[in-house]
Amino acid sequence: MSDDNFTATVTQESLQSQLSQRSPISSLREKSLKIRNSLRQGQQQMADWESGPLAVSAVPGAGKSTGMAAAAAIAIARQYEVPIELRPSSRRQIVVVTFTRSAAANIKAKIRKYLREDLSLPQTGFNVFTLHGLALNIASRHPQLSGLQLENVTLITPSQSHRFIRTAVEQWINHNPGHYLRLLEGHQFDGEETERLRRQSVLRTEVLPDLAISVIHEAKSSGILPEKLRDWSQQTTDEYAILRVAAGLYEQYQNLMRSRDFIDYDDMILAALRVLENDSARRIEQNQVFAVFEDEAQDSSPLQTRLLEILASDETDKGTRGAGERGKINNPSLSTQHSALSTQHSALSTQHSALNLVRVGDPNQAINSTFTPADPIYFRQFCEECDRVGKLATMDQAGRSTRIIIEAANFALEWVNSCYQAQNQQSPASPFRPQKIRPVDSDDPQTNANPAPVGRGLELYTPQDIHHTVKLLSQRVIELFAQDPTKVSAAILVRENRQGRWLAEALAPICKEHKITLYDVGESDRRSHIPQEILALLQFCDRPHSPDYLKASLEVLVQRQLIPTQDLNALASLPEEFLYPGPLASPQLESVQKAAHLCRSLLRARLELPLYQLISFLALTLNYDKGELATADKLAERVNQQIAGNTSMGAMLSALSDIVSSERFEPVEAEEAEAEERYTRRGQLTIITMHKAKGLDWDYVFLPFLHENLIPGRFWVPPKSQFLGDFTLSEVARAQIRAALHGESDIPNVTQAWEQAKNLKTSEEYRLLYVAMTRAKHLLWMSASQKAPFTWSKPENLQEQAPCPVFPALKRQFPKCVVTMTTSPQ
Repeated sequence: MSDDNFTATVTQESLQSQLSQRSPISSLREKSLKIRNSLRQGQQQMADWESGPLAVSAVPGAGKSTGMAAAAAIAIARQYEVPIELRPSSRRQIVVVTFTRSAAANIKAKIRKYLREDLSLPQTGFNVFTLHGLALNIASRHPQLSGLQLENVTLITPSQSHRFIRTAVEQWINHNPGHYLRLLEGHQFDGEETERLRRQSVLRTEVLPDLAISVIHEAKSSGILPEKLRDWSQQTTDEYAILRVAAGLYEQYQNLMRSRDFIDYDDMILAALRVLENDSARRIEQNQVFAVFEDEAQDSSPLQTRLLEILASDETDKGTRGAGERGKINNPSLSTQHSALSTQHSALSTQHSALNLVRVGDPNQAINSTFTPADPIYFRQFCEECDRVGKLATMDQAGRSTRIIIEAANFALEWVNSCYQAQNQQSPASPFRPQKIRPVDSDDPQTNANPAPVGRGLELYTPQDIHHTVKLLSQRVIELFAQDPTKVSAAILVRENRQGRWLAEALAPICKEHKITLYDVGESDRRSHIPQEILALLQFCDRPHSPDYLKASLEVLVQRQLIPTQDLNALASLPEEFLYPGPLASPQLESVQKAAHLCRSLLRARLELPLYQLISFLALTLNYDKGELATADKLAERVNQQIAGNTSMGAMLSALSDIVSSERFEPVEAEEAEAEERYTRRGQLTIITMHKAKGLDWDYVFLPFLHENLIPGRFWVPPKSQFLGDFTLSEVARAQIRAALHGESDIPNVTQAWEQAKNLKTSEEYRLLYVAMTRAKHLLWMSASQKAPFTWSKPENLQEQAPCPVFPALKRQFPKCVVTMTTSPQ
C-alpha cells in the first residue's frame, strides 16, 4: 500500500469482499466499515488514515471531533487485526491532544463509545491529554532529565502585575540606568520634574511590565533564550533597542523563577523537550506512541508543534531524522527559522512515513494569536506541505447551521478577504484561508442537519442606541422562549466581558419577569472568587477588630447565603459589640445573632486549627460544591507550599493577596464534560464572550454591539505612554520576534512592526466574528446600534459609533434579512 495516497487504504469494496469470512477479524473489519460509512466524506478521509502525516482542514460545524474519535477507534481496531502471535507484547497507543480539558473529556467519551458500543473492544489503546497535561506527564516520569521536581516547584500563571514581573522590572532598571533614562526621555522631554515622575510611574507599572509579560511568553514558548533576543536586537535600528530591553526583562524573570522554584506553563513544555533530548528517554516515549492526533492545531505554538513532532516520529525507520535535529530545544535553526517550518518540507515530501501525525484544525478559526504565542502560520504551512504530497483532507461540509447562516458566514469571509487584499496589496496574507462552508448532502447521517430557519434565519438590526438594543433583543428572546423553553437554547455573544456584565444587569429583571433563566458565564463560571473569598475570611480572622475586614467577611457570608441580607455597615461599625455583646447591650436580632455566631466560629477555628488546615476548613464552612472544594484544595496546597519555611498568618495572607491581585488562578473543574452543558443548557439564555463560545453552538445566537471600534478595532496608544511614540513596545517586540521566527530576511523596524501588529489584530478580529456567526443553528440575530459607548468601562457615555464594516455589507447582500422598526422578523 502506497503511503503517498492516503485514500488507497482499506476501502469499502476491499472490506466488503472479506465479509463472507466470519472470523473475528473479518467481523471487526465489518464493524469498522460500518463506523466509516456513518461518517460524511471529509470525516471518512480521517477514518481512512493508516500512517504518515495528515492535515485536516475543517470548517465550523464539520464534526471534526466525531471524525477524530472515529479515526482513532478504527486505528485501534486495526491493531487487533494483526494475528495474536505477531502482535507486540505491548501495543503502542494513540495520543490525542486537545486544547482544553472539556474538549479532552468530550473526545475521550466519544472514542470510548465507539470502542465499547460499535467495536466491542476494550476501552484502551489511547490517551487523551491537553498539551500541557501531556508535557507534564512526560516531564514527571523523568524528573532527573526534565529538572522538574514536582514536589518542590510551584506552578504560576503570571500577569502584568505579578510580583515577579514587577521585581524583574525593578532589577532591570537597577542594572540598566542609562537605557532606562533613554526610555524616560522618549522622543521629547523638557526635564520638568512632575513630568519625569509621571513617566517613571507609567514605565514601571505599565509599559515595562506589559513588554515583559508579552515577550517572555512569546519567546519562551518558541524556545528562544534572552541571548537570541539580544542578537536579533543588533539587526534592528530602533532608538530604544526594544528587543534588548525585552531580553533583559526576560533574563531577570527567569533568574527569579529559578531562585524560588517557580515554573510557568511554558516551563512544562521545555521540561518535556529536555527529556526528549535524551536518546534513551526519547525511545521509551516514542515506543509507547503509535500516532499523535492533534485537535485545534491552528492554535499551536512553535514549541508545542515540536513536542508533538518528536513524539509522532518513528525512529525505527532508518530514514527518520536524527535525534539531535528533532530534540535540541536550543538548536540554532530554531533561532533563525523555526524547525516546524525549516524542516517540515523534507519531512513530509521524502520521509513522511516516519511521522505519524494527524493535525486537525481550521486556520479560519485562529482567534488566540494576538494575546498568546499561538500562530496559525504553522498549521497553514503544514496544510500546504501535506497538500503537495497528497496528504490534505478537507472537511468543508457542515450540518450545524441553516443555509442562510452558512451563506452569511461565507459572504463575510470572502468580503473581508477581498477588502483586505485591496487595502494591503503589498502583503499577500489574507485573514482567511479560502474555504467555503458547504451544506451536507441530503442523505447525511446527522439528525436535523442544516435545520430549517426560525424567522428569517438571519436578522439584521440597527437600533438607536444600546438601550434600544436591549429592548429589541429581549422582545425577540421572549418570542422565542414563549412556546416551550425546555426545547430552546440561546446565547448572547459579546466581544468584551464588560458588555456581558452590562447586558446581564439590563436583562435580569426582564428574564425574571418572563421566567427565563439567565446565565452570565463571565460571572458564574469563574472560580477566581475562591481565593478572594478565602482571603477576606482570613483577613478577618487575623484582625477581627477591623471594621473593613469584618464587613468584607460578612459580604462573603451573605453572597454564599450563609447569613441573611442585612445592614452590614451597622454590624461592622462596632466589631467588638457585634461579636461579643456585653450584658448591657441591646438584644440582637436573630439575623444578627446568626451572623455573629458564624463569625465567632471562624475565630475559634483560627485558634484551634493548624495554619495549613485553615483554607480547607473555610472552604467547607462556605458550603463549596465539589468543583469549588477541589479548587480550594489546590489553592491550599499552593499557598502552603509557597510559605514553607515561613509558616505564619502574615506569610499566608501575603501569598493569597498576591494571587488575588496579580494572578489568574485557574479552577479545578469537578466534571469537565459538564462545562459545555452548563453553557448550552436548554431553557437558558447564556451570556458569553465570543472567545469562550468557540466550539459551542445554540439554536439562536445574538450578536449585539457590532461596532468598528471593537471589531476589527483600532490599535490605540494610551495618551500617558505616547511620550515613547505612536506605538507600544510590547506589540512592536512581538511582531519583531514573529518575523524572526518566520525566517524573514530582515527584522522589521518599529514602523513596519507596528503595521504588522495592526494587520494581525485586524485579521484575528474578523476571524472572531466568523467564529461567532457560525455558532448559530436556526437563527443569527445581529445588530449595530447608531449610538454606543466609546469604552464599555463607561457605558453611560453614548456617542455615534460606526458599525463593524462587515455589518453594512451583510445588509446590502441580504436585504430581506434587514429588520426595520416597522417590520416583523417573522
